[in-house]
Amino acid sequence: MPFTVATWNINSVRLREPIVLKLLAEEAPDVLCLQECKSPVDKIPLEGFRALGYGHVVARGQKGYNGVAILSKLPIADVGEMDFAGLGHARHVAARLENGVTIHNFYVPAGGDVPDRMVNEKFGQKLDYLTEMRDWFHGDAPEKSILVGDLNIAPREDDVWNHKQLLKIVSHTPVEVEHLGQAQEAGRWVDVTRADIPQGLLYSWWSYRARDWDAADKGRRLDHIWATPDISNAAHGSRILRAARGWEKPSDHAPVFASFDL
Repeated sequence: MPFTVATWNINSVRLREPIVLKLLAEEAPDVLCLQECKSPVDKIPLEGFRALGYGHVVARGQKGYNGVAILSKLPIADVGEMDFAGLGHARHVAARLENGVTIHNFYVPAGGDVPDRMVNEKFGQKLDYLTEMRDWFHGDAPEKSILVGDLNIAPREDDVWNHKQLLKIVSHTPVEVEHLGQAQEAGRWVDVTRADIPQGLLYSWWSYRARDWDAADKGRRLDHIWATPDISNAAHGSRILRAARGWEKPSDHAPVFASFDL
């Protein structure tokens, strides 16, 4: 059963409902995973999504912050959530397709501005979140699984516009990259996007602060699609829909896609 998965930090699903509808209508992924929905589940505008065929929803929400949702054309079962680092945030939810594939949707903490846990509690929470992700994957090895989301880390040198300049910037510091790498290794996760697009600069996020984000092109690849080794070879067609960053009232993230022939 071939299917396509997309992941998108939407930065408020209610505020940006029009561009979610645009993506669903024009790109029609079978499964769309959203992060930073910033909405209780009962306030997510599901009617429009259902009208486009996305009748299956698994979500966790909270008012004004965080929030993750999986919208699907295909039947999905809710298989729970994890609360890492004891934050009590809606940052993870998982769903299972009828073919047995589990999809994990993650929103890893951004980590604040200063990459030092001694002066910035949020940075410590981010590292602890990643450590607990790692330990979970060690203890309960994922199989036949896809992990997507805004992981808030650009791991490779060519995942940022300027490697040297960003080494001390939260999202690309060596300690964050190391923590993410350990979580990835623990689950034996394959970076599907980079398996498909092994070379070249690749970004999924551009700051709102840039006057002309497209011309400046100071991007980072913060949004990821991973798969376990038992299904990663079935993945193909990875792409980032850069154009969505330029839509009306955009998110600062662009959607990331991958297809699986399973």
